Amino acid sequence: MPGCHSTGASHSAYLSFQPCRAIPTGTVCGVRRVPFSAPVKGGVLGGWSVGEGRPVIVLHGGPGVSYEMVDGLMEELSAEFEVATFQQRGLAPSIGTGPFTIAQAVQDIAAVLDHLGWNRAMLVGHSWGGHLAFHAAVAIPERLSGVLSVDPLGAVGDGGEKDFHNEMLARMPEALRARVVELEAREEAGEGTEAEALESLTLVWPSYFARPERVMDLPPVAFSLSANAQLWADMQASLPGLEATLPSIGVPVGVLVGGLSPMPPDEAGLATATRIPAAWSHVEPEAGHFPWFEAPGCVLAAARRLAATSA
Repeated sequence: MPGCHSTGASHSAYLSFQPCRAIPTGTVCGVRRVPFSAPVKGGVLGGWSVGEGRPVIVLHGGPGVSYEMVDGLMEELSAEFEVATFQQRGLAPSIGTGPFTIAQAVQDIAAVLDHLGWNRAMLVGHSWGGHLAFHAAVAIPERLSGVLSVDPLGAVGDGGEKDFHNEMLARMPEALRARVVELEAREEAGEGTEAEALESLTLVWPSYFARPERVMDLPPVAFSLSANAQLWADMQASLPGLEATLPSIGVPVGVLVGGLSPMPPDEAGLATATRIPAAWSHVEPEAGHFPWFEAPGCVLAAARRLAATSA
């Protein structure tokens, strides 16, 4: 979140940061959050909205990670838009069960739009959420006034996944890298735990940022290992089909990437934008994977640009 960061030497950044000072319960910048529960088969999708203006849905990253990661993004966009976000299925306050598939995740976006009474809205997705937004642009274009994908996993080739993983490890102190590799091996073998997922995220967290001396504090976070594993597998299986359909996307699309992000800009977001007719892209040169933190105002500016060109 903007204003929540740690300072220190490059190695100590991996060990010393504390949980971020949370936005006060029920408010963003003194404006009250409006909670909602969108009904779906077997349960609800819980979320909240804030602000006034054109409607925007924010999709958090992950998959299978709690939605507090985008609190700062919500705060930035609420200055000019009515912004809503929801916890993707797998974790409270949303339904804890699947199916954990791309198709269901897109249906869930439509269910939230229906509940809010929004016929169409701008979709802003970060990281995994930015990748999911490309799927939504293909599957439910009639519900979207535009798509802004923020430092996403891409939709060309492997989406930049391999290079992203390697860069995250390369940015780590060697003493910690071996532990992360060990935890990843346990996860891939189906032996990982939620506690180990948190340990791994805590260790790699500074690698997401452009400079280890300025790292956004890690918000309180929860994990759904089943949602993560099943959605990631479906994402990988769906990549060739998504890449083939990118030229069919007709809704306005903007892609914002961090020039110093571990998510490789050329292989991920920028490569995807070149395949979508009339899509535009912007590289924020001094930002990492969370551009609203490292370059405050840049996501709002990109949303403003997209809104000016979308119906």
